[in-house]
Amino acid sequence: MDRETAGRLFRQAWVEGVRRHYPGTPRDGYVAAWDEMPEWERASAVAVADQVAHFVRVSDGSTEGLTRDQRGQFIAICWIAQIRRHIPDPKPSYVTPWEELPSWQRETDAEIFDTLEQAVRAGP
Repeated sequence: MDRETAGRLFRQAWVEGVRRHYPGTPRDGYVAAWDEMPEWERASAVAVADQVAHFVRVSDGSTEGLTRDQRGQFIAICWIAQIRRHIPDPKPSYVTPWEELPSWQRETDAEIFDTLEQAVRAGP
């Protein structure tokens, strides 16, 4: 899978997770289509998808043993690094620690990891 396809898969998993877990009606930006996202956010989705793919490959199958929280934490920390890369002084809500994230976001992050992991295992 090429990098942009992986980034789009990340975004698709995010949107599906938000629609499934977000309480009420999500903000438009949460469910915006890939082409409507800012460039930095598309680049960040690609970067995090790359990090998950690399992690799954170098772990040689051991990512299956990660807990749901560990899977979500991996996504969250990779995303925070991208936020810090692209936004010099981010709002505190953009860099919220895992333990303080709302449950809908923790669930969504874990599902993103699962989706990307499955795609890596399925191969090119």
